[in-house]
Amino acid sequence: MGGMIVPHTTTAPASPRTPRTVRKAVVPAAGLGTRFLPATKATPKEMLPVVDKPAIQYVVEEAAAAGLDDVLMITGRHKRAIEDHFDNAFELEQALAAKGDSVRLDAVRDPARLADIHHIRQGDPLGLGHAVLCARHHVGDQPFAVLLGDDLIDPRETLLRRMLEVRDRREGSVIALMEVPPEQIHLYGCAAVEPSGEDGVVRVTGLVEKPSCEDAPSNYAVIGRYVLDPAVFGILERTPPGRGGEIQLTDALEELAAGGAVHGVVFDGLRYDTGDKADYLRTVVRLACERPDLGPEFTAWLKQFVAGLTEGGAERKRLAA
Repeated sequence: MGGMIVPHTTTAPASPRTPRTVRKAVVPAAGLGTRFLPATKATPKEMLPVVDKPAIQYVVEEAAAAGLDDVLMITGRHKRAIEDHFDNAFELEQALAAKGDSVRLDAVRDPARLADIHHIRQGDPLGLGHAVLCARHHVGDQPFAVLLGDDLIDPRETLLRRMLEVRDRREGSVIALMEVPPEQIHLYGCAAVEPSGEDGVVRVTGLVEKPSCEDAPSNYAVIGRYVLDPAVFGILERTPPGRGGEIQLTDALEELAAGGAVHGVVFDGLRYDTGDKADYLRTVVRLACERPDLGPEFTAWLKQFVAGLTEGGAERKRLAA
């Protein structure tokens, strides 16, 4: 395993050489969500609520907060609910306005006001690399960010902004990395890294998709944030199907890394994985506890509930709702 690279959250000063500001984000959202069946039989997994907002709204809010005001969503069949969520809802807005319910009216309007949002369908489920390739005509020859909907980054973190700053100073592509226990590295893409001379930033020398613990070059996992150079499109176009019979974005980044054009930002902040059932539940509980309007009452109930747990599960006694 490679040595630990200490994450660093302080923003480095911007270089006078800023080749191009990234303004576009791509959000792949075409997956079938099979791990959450039957809930995702008719509802996109990206629309599952995290407290009172769908998971994908947190992702778009993160992109907008980082200054990315053009968002392309790569969707698929039966994903119409995503498009509707980020559109205006005239009848609902009218009804809320007539009631004078300005709080809920703003909540309904907010998704459509976050950014200039576009949608395109990934016709065939050929993997993340293919989904990114679907964005080629929209992105053109500009660098762009990719945010995966399963990974939620706490809104108090500045990971994406830091990645954009690294891209402006170093060019090439930038990926987000997180140190994970060695026994978990098989769940992620894994990066071989070397120091870059900057705290919290590494040079990525190689990438492997979901390696065994024995074959992993490090315990630095690739998490769902990327800032990509448009050169990735030409590589994806000729990348054959890899692991799982899908076109893997990791394989294309491996080729870019071999040319020295990929850096990684090491992240040790708050990240929530809503693609896993247990992590999804933990995410909902944690974010609910932190809400000023829900936290005090919910936390009090949660303490009472936890106090009643036994080794075999919860005691069968009624708690006040």
